[in-house]
Amino acid sequence: MSNLIRSPGMAGDIVRKARLARNWTQKELASRMNVRQATVSKLEAGEPATQMAVFFDALTALELEVNASPRSAHANFEELF
Repeated sequence: MSNLIRSPGMAGDIVRKARLARNWTQKELASRMNVRQATVSKLEAGEPATQMAVFFDALTALELEVNASPRSAHANFEELF
């Protein structure tokens, strides 16, 4: 699983892949986050209006964390999508 996050869509993809790796439904993840299933759906879809707190709640539930590092000078365009 790629850990690169440069957009809301990429963040949602990371959450979706981690959820599926645990064989959880969106409803199961939502329950662990104390949010509605629709909130998880919007997060995974990369909805830009999703609050950062929702993203961090998902990371906590999935036992993931964010590490920021300098962007490589030769970023691959395909990694953005």
